[in-house]
Amino acid sequence: MAWIEMIPEDQAEGELKAWYDKLTEPWGGVDHIMKIHSLNLASLKAHFEIYKVLMYGKSPLSRVQREMIAVVASAANHCKY
Repeated sequence: MAWIEMIPEDQAEGELKAWYDKLTEPWGGVDHIMKIHSLNLASLKAHFEIYKVLMYGKSPLSRVQREMIAVVASAANHCKY
C-alpha cells in the first residue's frame, strides 16, 4: 500500500485547520482521501470543489444513484476507503 505524508488533525494550523474543521466527519476526523492533500492546500480545495459538483451539482442522477456509483467503483477497485 502506498504511503503519503499527511498532517494529522491535531497538528493542523491556520487555513488548513479551518479546512479540517469544515471537513470533520461525524465520526470525529477528516477522511484520509482529503488529508492526503494536507501538504498542498490548493489541491485540497480543488478536490472538495470537484466532489461538491459531482455529488451535489445539477445532474439527471439522484444523490442516491451517485453514491451507488461511487460504492460500485470503489468495490471494483478493491478500495478500502
